[in-house]
Amino acid sequence: MKFLFDSDTWQEIYGSIRKNKMRTAITIIGVLWGIFLLVVLLGAARGIENNFNKIFGSFATNSVFIFPRATEIPFKGFQKNRTFSLTERDVEILKSEYSDEIKLLAPRSQTSNLIVRGIKTGTFQISGDYPVLDQIQKKELMYGRFLNQKDMITHAKVCVISEEMYKQLFEKNEFPIGELIKINSINYKVVGVYKRGNGISFDGDSAYIPFSTFQKVYNRGNRIGWMMITANEGVDIAQMEVDILLTLKNLHKVHPDDKRAFGSINLGVEIGKVTGFLTGMQFLTWFVGIATLIAGVFAIGNILLITVKERTKEIGIRRALGATPLSIRRQIVLESVFLTSVAGMLGIVFGALVLYGLDALVGQGDSAVLINPTVNIPIILIAFVTLAILGTLIGLIPAYMATIVKPIEALREE
Repeated sequence: MKFLFDSDTWQEIYGSIRKNKMRTAITIIGVLWGIFLLVVLLGAARGIENNFNKIFGSFATNSVFIFPRATEIPFKGFQKNRTFSLTERDVEILKSEYSDEIKLLAPRSQTSNLIVRGIKTGTFQISGDYPVLDQIQKKELMYGRFLNQKDMITHAKVCVISEEMYKQLFEKNEFPIGELIKINSINYKVVGVYKRGNGISFDGDSAYIPFSTFQKVYNRGNRIGWMMITANEGVDIAQMEVDILLTLKNLHKVHPDDKRAFGSINLGVEIGKVTGFLTGMQFLTWFVGIATLIAGVFAIGNILLITVKERTKEIGIRRALGATPLSIRRQIVLESVFLTSVAGMLGIVFGALVLYGLDALVGQGDSAVLINPTVNIPIILIAFVTLAILGTLIGLIPAYMATIVKPIEALREE
C-alpha cells in the first residue's frame, strides 16, 4: 500500500491530468452526471413515496369501503333504481362467513347537524362510529381520547371533535375536555380533539359519537350507512371485495351482475397501483443511473488508453530504468480509480444540493409534492463502491496495454 502515499506516483498522475485538462474534465463530467442522476432520481422517488405515505398514512392500507346505491337491473320482482340500506345483520353475517379473512369491520352512520356552544355555532358532519375505527383510520389526538367500548355499551353522550371544530366553538387556548356542546339540541361531553391530517379522508371535519348513541338519537334502527373492512395479513383484498359484494347482493336480492347497486373503494388495490408505479420508477432510476455510470467509466478507460498511447516512450524509459510492470499498472489503475472517485464524490455532492433545493421549493407545507426527498446512506455507499470497482476494472485494460510493449520497442516509438 506504500505506493498510495508515494509523492512521485501522485505527481505523475497530476501531470497526466494536467496535460489533458479538457479531455479529463469531459470524462469526469460523464461519470459525475451518472451518479448525479442516480442520486436525484432516487431522492425524488423517495419524496413521492413519502408524500404517498402521508396521504394514505392514517389508513390501514389493506382496506375496502362498501356503501349501497340504487340498483340498475330488475331482479326477483324488484324494479331497477331500487334503493336499500345495509344493516347490522349484514355486519354479523360478514363477520361470521369471513372470519378468517376479515381483521376489522367498522359499520358507520353519518349525517350533518348544527353544533352549538353558547353563541358559537357551526354545521358539521356527525359520525356514529365504533372504537375500532381508530384502528382502521388512526386519529392524531390533540386532547383527550377517542371513543371506547364503555361509551358504546352505555350509549354515552360523548363526542370527539376536529381541530377546526375546536377553533370554531372554543376560545383560543381553552381546554375543551369535559365541556358540553349541543348536537341536535342534545348535550354531548367533549372527550377528545383530533388533528385532521393532510392525507386522504372520507369524513372531513366530523364529530364522532358512539355508534349506539347515533342509532338511538337519529332513530336508525339497525340500518347503517356504510362499512369499512380491513383484511388480515396475506389475504387477497381484491378477491375478498368480490366475495363480500356477492354475499351482500344475495342478502339484499340484488342481481349478481348489477354493477351499480353497491359502491366500493378498494384501498389495497389503489395503493398497489401506486406502489407498482414507484417500484417501476425506482427500477428505471437504477437502470438509467447505472447505465450512465458505466458509459462514463468506459469514457475514462478510453482516455487512459489514449494517454498510455501518448506516453509509450515515457513508459519505455521507465521500464529501461528498472520500473516493474506491476508499478506501471498500479499507477494507471490508481489514476482510473482517482478520476472515478472524484467524479463520484462531485456527483453525490451536486445531487444532494439539488435534493436540498427541491425540498425547500416543493417539499414544505400542506401542498408539498416531494416530502423529504433523500437517499439512504447505504445506497450512496453501494453506488460509490460500485463506481470505484468499475474504475479499477476499467483501469486494468490500459494498464495491461502499457506493459505488453517491450521497452526497446517503446523507446523507438515516435
